[in-house]
Amino acid sequence: MIVFPAIDLKGGEVVRLAEGDMDRATVYGDDPAAQAMLFAEAGAEHVHVVDLDGAFAGESRNRAAVEAIVERFPGYVQLGGGIRDAAAVEGWFNLGVARLVIGSAALKNPDFVRQMAREWEGGIVVAVDARDGMVATEGWAEVSDVPVEDMARRFEDAGVASLLFTDIGRDGLLKGCNVQATVELARMVDIPVIASGGVKGLDDIHMLALQADQGIEGVITGRALYEGRLDLATAIAMANR
Repeated sequence: MIVFPAIDLKGGEVVRLAEGDMDRATVYGDDPAAQAMLFAEAGAEHVHVVDLDGAFAGESRNRAAVEAIVERFPGYVQLGGGIRDAAAVEGWFNLGVARLVIGSAALKNPDFVRQMAREWEGGIVVAVDARDGMVATEGWAEVSDVPVEDMARRFEDAGVASLLFTDIGRDGLLKGCNVQATVELARMVDIPVIASGGVKGLDDIHMLALQADQGIEGVITGRALYEGRLDLATAIAMANR
């Protein structure tokens, strides 16, 4: 199971939000590339980067920071936030990003995502962000009437690499990951699922790792790392047992 340390970008800084609320941002640093290198030194081979400003704007807003991370981080960079057209997809892959996470466009233009998944095999991840069981989009500012499981099933045979499932009500709050909902989703589809939202410590990593054979590909963690509640090297070792 992969542990993805998270770097969320807002105005070029490393932040974490509470429940996706841009007005509830905590700043943890002003050098995203340096943060990525700290994760690499702890043993991370993957990093999950989100352009938060881009998620709301519908286009990249922290390009310089992302470029710096890709240039310095020796592993795989997974990027999300405001990726909604073919030009953006091609541009990021050409830059060296390993995988792209698409959320809003996946709900509103699923054919686009299917096309990108065909053109960039193994490179497209669909974000299934849930608020009370319904899919949220536009940086989580809008909640649709589409249930999470319906959204996931739309891409069953589309060739997407993974589904990124976030329980928004837990994100950034250190409430603990919603392991049950994540595993239930993984069992519904034949697409690997990445867990996100609320990771507070090693117990979450342990519980998810025990379910890895149910289709759990990885877990994203942010605030727990930044606040010293979770040691990344220990989490990676636990996930690889």
